[in-house]
Amino acid sequence: MLTLDALVAVIRRCAGDSDVTSLDGDILDTPYQDLGYDSLALLEIFASLERDYAVPISDEEVFETRTPRQTLDLINDRIKAAR
Repeated sequence: MLTLDALVAVIRRCAGDSDVTSLDGDILDTPYQDLGYDSLALLEIFASLERDYAVPISDEEVFETRTPRQTLDLINDRIKAAR
């Protein structure tokens, strides 16, 4: 299962720390745009998640998934469905 800590690690590895806000706070429902991440950063983040967790993610889903909470739900639902 993907945890928030693991997601933050992927975000930092793929897109670096946010220039706008700390990733150490309560970011679950903060939109990626408000965290300072653009569409290119999101594509990198989701490509890494797709590889790391062996789950398919369409480009459409990348852009519909706006917050870390939505990302956790998407990835964890895919992991559960694959079992």
